[in-house]
Amino acid sequence: MRNILTIAVKEIKQDFRDMRTLVFMLAFPLVLMLILGLALSNAFTNSVSLGEMKVLVKNSSSGVLSTAFETFTGEMKKSGIEFVSLKSGMNGVEEIRQNHYASYMELSDSGISLYGNNRSAIEGNVIQGMLQAFTDKYNAAAAVAKIEPAKVSQLFDTDSQGRSGYIKETSILANRQPGSMDYYALAMSVMVGLWGAMSAVRLIRSEITRGTAPRLAAAPVRRSEVFAGKVLGSIVQNFLCVLIVVLVSKFAFGAYWGEHLWLALLLLLTEVVMAVSLGLGVSYLFKGNASSGLIMLFVQLASFFGGAYFPVGDASGSSVTSYITRMSPIYWTNRALLEMVYKPSVSAAWPAISLNIGLAVLLLAVSAVFMRRKEGF
Repeated sequence: MRNILTIAVKEIKQDFRDMRTLVFMLAFPLVLMLILGLALSNAFTNSVSLGEMKVLVKNSSSGVLSTAFETFTGEMKKSGIEFVSLKSGMNGVEEIRQNHYASYMELSDSGISLYGNNRSAIEGNVIQGMLQAFTDKYNAAAAVAKIEPAKVSQLFDTDSQGRSGYIKETSILANRQPGSMDYYALAMSVMVGLWGAMSAVRLIRSEITRGTAPRLAAAPVRRSEVFAGKVLGSIVQNFLCVLIVVLVSKFAFGAYWGEHLWLALLLLLTEVVMAVSLGLGVSYLFKGNASSGLIMLFVQLASFFGGAYFPVGDASGSSVTSYITRMSPIYWTNRALLEMVYKPSVSAAWPAISLNIGLAVLLLAVSAVFMRRKEGF
């Protein structure tokens, strides 16, 4: 065990002393996250700003309806909707036809009439919805007035936070949606985790190219200890890079990682283990520079189709692109992270964790078999 830990510490120190590791594994993803997060911020927003809206009103009502409507218009002004009284000589319908106002309404004791036009359809729908809420509340007040007129005022009384004391309105918030910085914080962290395959493909070959493989073979250390130590060191080194990216994105860039950060880190750790196992397995299956080139191609294709650079939708289709997307470790890991953080669904992480661990065990077993059959390393 001591030999394994010594070799692992040596691997970690050696990798972090390499300036290229720090630039490629840390600086590059953080800068790319910042650039994409800021440049594509509008592509991730679901909100639409309609600006200020003006509604032309002809008010001939009286009594409770008039009082309630004045309270209603005062509250709507806070939301950017201004109600303008119809002046003498003005034709409300003609003003709407000329698109001078978003809507025109006539208010009387007998009811409310609302007019709109196709050129302001969105604004008209917003105003119609708000007016429908007002009429529902007024109808409730009218019904109460017939039975206990003294309690009508309770329907429109509000507390210090502007909430009604008798009729309480509750809205159900939709699931939180990731912004651009939130999305790329998750995507870049997943991509850095897969980059572990590119360093792992050189784990054994680097000893051969540096000429240290014969010394390791002659040293009083079992090959299994060398294998385990180098794998452990690579896993720790790559996961530390992922951890730094996660922490910087969370505390420096303000990215949202949900309420179960420990589970997100566990998912990323299993991805790193799978990536290291993948790189090591490919290094035994393919000789020389072919293994590095193959891993580089795989990582780039997996990043592109898996959603590292742009969001991808549901890949459950039967097309070739959908099949390639589903084969990307970045896709299934990033999808599990998104569901776990934003639904939130903790159970979404376990299938991805199981898949990563299963692939890692299989690839490590293949690598161990090839290593035992070879002479030296």
